[in-house]
Amino acid sequence: MEQLAPIAIFLFVLFFLLGSGVWVGLALLGVAYVGMELFTTRPPGDAMITTIWTASSSWTLTALPLFIWMGEILFRTRLSEDMFRGLSPWMARLPGGLIHTNIVGCTVFAAVSGSSAATLTTVGKMSIPELRRRDYPESMVIGTLAGAATLGLMIPPSLTLIVYGVTINESITKLFMAGIFPGLVLALMFMSYVAIMSKVSPNFNPTEEPKMTLGEKIANSRFLIPVILLITLVIGSMYFGFATATEAAAFGVLGSLTLAAFQRSLNWSTFTESLMGATRTSAMIALILAGAAFLSLSMGFTGLPRGLADLIASLDLSRFELLMALLVFYIVLGCFLDGISSVVLTMAIVEPMIRQAGIDVIWFGIFVVVVIEMAQITPPIGFNLFVLQGMTNHEMNYIAKAAIPMFLIMVLMVFVLIAFPDLATWLPENIRNTPNG
Repeated sequence: MEQLAPIAIFLFVLFFLLGSGVWVGLALLGVAYVGMELFTTRPPGDAMITTIWTASSSWTLTALPLFIWMGEILFRTRLSEDMFRGLSPWMARLPGGLIHTNIVGCTVFAAVSGSSAATLTTVGKMSIPELRRRDYPESMVIGTLAGAATLGLMIPPSLTLIVYGVTINESITKLFMAGIFPGLVLALMFMSYVAIMSKVSPNFNPTEEPKMTLGEKIANSRFLIPVILLITLVIGSMYFGFATATEAAAFGVLGSLTLAAFQRSLNWSTFTESLMGATRTSAMIALILAGAAFLSLSMGFTGLPRGLADLIASLDLSRFELLMALLVFYIVLGCFLDGISSVVLTMAIVEPMIRQAGIDVIWFGIFVVVVIEMAQITPPIGFNLFVLQGMTNHEMNYIAKAAIPMFLIMVLMVFVLIAFPDLATWLPENIRNTPNG
């Protein structure tokens, strides 16, 4: 019970600062500073400087701005148009038709982006007008796009997995490999839902696509070659042990610049826009990570993380019960915080808890990402919902309702992960050894 006072103070200061509109990173620094003043004798300024420098100078963290820059460059190319032209002939004959281009397109772009919002914007700006023109049900167009875009958080390179890996000091390459199979399984679950709804929904009457010969389909597939080469370069270099995550990110930037130049969409304006966009996003995430590192130190002095871990252990919860409690916890938290903030804010407390329960930290990273994906499409802070609202001009309630089936599929995916943990652990256990970066 002695832990209740620090918890109450930490939460009060945090929600007060967040509620007053302070940036998340500054709010975390503020909470940590108050905690250091109240519960320790160590000078908070000295501790803050040391902790922020240590957190910010991590070599592993250098992969983050590079992958963000790669996504920013690709966002400004013709990649989405080329992907639609390459995928649509193959998707048209599937049950559900071109709706599958939303899911497959997001899966492909997620493998070169790392960002849910970038995936959603890039694929959506091309697929929404095309699918509307063919009279596909609006709610299914929006719902599948909202759900499939979250694959940007799981399929490598994932910014959330980089942040998770840095926070718990785990191999980024192993986390990336762990996300591949679960990401593909989740994409197949989305596609299965579309196939079923296309057969049972009375509103599913799109304009039929003209038939194409096999030769024409193969000819259109040439538009997919650049993105497939880029995926092979980034993920293949890590899988075969040629490069660390940071080096693969550098390859990805060079590859995306080459692709942009080849498509003639690279000029001084798009180059500087992509660089500034990546700088802003990277700075935001770095500030959040710095605040979280200082908060972890502050809470460590109070004994709060270990105390809560011991409290959970004393409840004698089974592994499954603990995971269900964390599932609900992260879903609720995701209603108010973005995914990266949720990870860095909670890991100081959750990490000792899961290690004590014997839960694999690589597997847990994928578990957390699936739950954070849900938060991307749940009101009131679901970021993908805001992006879609700007793209479609629909009411937020309409978009949230369209995304509900995708949310339920993600809940099902959590149970699939629990039932088949090898989905996340087999690949990282069998990849060639690479350094931590």
